[in-house]
Amino acid sequence: MFIIISNGNIVNEGRSFVGNIFIKDDRILRIEEVSDTAADSSRQTAGSQSLAQRFPDEKDVQVIDATGCYVLPGVIDTHVHFREPGLTHKADIASESRAAAYGGVTTYFDMPNCIPQTTALDALAEKQALAKEKSHVNYAFFFGATNANAADFQRLDRSRVPGIKLFMGSSTGNMLVDEDDALVRVFSEAKKNGFIVMAHCEDTATINENAAKIREQFGNAADISLHPQVRSREACLKSTQKAVALARKTGAKLHVAHVSTAEELALKTDGVTLEACVPHIAFSDKDYPTLGARIKCNPAIKTDADREAICKAVEDGTITTVATDHAPHVFSEKQGGCLQAASGMPMLQFSLIKMLEIFCDETTATMPRIVQLMAHNPATLFGIKDRGFLREGYKADIAIVRRQSASWTLSQDQIQSKCGWSPLEGTDLHWRVEHTLCNGRHILNNGNFDENSRGESIEFNHKG
Repeated sequence: MFIIISNGNIVNEGRSFVGNIFIKDDRILRIEEVSDTAADSSRQTAGSQSLAQRFPDEKDVQVIDATGCYVLPGVIDTHVHFREPGLTHKADIASESRAAAYGGVTTYFDMPNCIPQTTALDALAEKQALAKEKSHVNYAFFFGATNANAADFQRLDRSRVPGIKLFMGSSTGNMLVDEDDALVRVFSEAKKNGFIVMAHCEDTATINENAAKIREQFGNAADISLHPQVRSREACLKSTQKAVALARKTGAKLHVAHVSTAEELALKTDGVTLEACVPHIAFSDKDYPTLGARIKCNPAIKTDADREAICKAVEDGTITTVATDHAPHVFSEKQGGCLQAASGMPMLQFSLIKMLEIFCDETTATMPRIVQLMAHNPATLFGIKDRGFLREGYKADIAIVRRQSASWTLSQDQIQSKCGWSPLEGTDLHWRVEHTLCNGRHILNNGNFDENSRGESIEFNHKG
């Protein structure tokens, strides 16, 4: 297959320019910058046909007219929960990778808290096999740390595993690593074997103490707005400080997942990078009265001041990557108050357009920053081979988006995630993902989806 993306506004590596991208099979063959005059000329003189005629030896040429659109590297979401195996009533690899494609996401990194948990090599192999069979876009899987499995890190295939996921605050089976000696082993073995540690940082003792106080005062049906008092800023900061200290002690690389407080932003240092997730960028505690448990997640969405600080950190580079923590639940599981409703929300399909809505609604000047945080930096931080940039010779993972002058309203029938709901339902938006290409295959074409598409296992160039 030979695909030409013509006359799009290409946003890549800090630049935005009108150009054409030529794709042969699964890779970018050529990127061609054209002047506005040349772009106008090509549109006036048979447009797509004139470009196709430049390659007479290619028998199957498709031209995507990207006039007025922005052509971006496909989003790399390094933090999702696709629930397979074991929890497929909520979501599965096929449904959520389809939602990814609809959102311009061409690569995802899935987390280990499924059933069985991805804390053993056979469980990891099972997930990789499932994804090879079912995933519509590219995939990789974190290996989960426990109090007892750090010795297994040396047996992992470093070219296929992005890193070690560490829950420093969790009630998910045996995935809470709370023994000091075990934490040192996790960081030390990750360092020794060239893996980054991605840590969920919340102090469990603090959370349990807060929950007991809330239950005593308000009962089991305590209001959802009290969730930030249970999963408090103190719990986050205490745990993140401990993780940073462990990284410094061992020399391991630490990526702090889903930063939710202004104070944690100051902890970025050499060897320590920070992730922001779209829920903490899009919402604040002012949204609990209207959205309720729809926006309950761990760590909790906190104050408007925290949201504003995270947004500023997105713009000034303090934040290294933006992901979603996409965590679907069926809606019945989201009922109840702060001590009852399940934590987590689906965000994958609409993450890119929501970020564009927040940061690029009036001007596209910050679009290169969004591309950096959602494509370039994830590729660089985790050592992804040949993806995350629009470069000749790289895999053709591409999202094409358009800003419409009139807004549209997100409705339930547009949702691709298996759970069938979104906290963004009813939101008015201007941006749309019109096309998604994954490994050179045109898998989303103005709402038409290629059900036969299958992604690839991501390859990594880890550095020790």
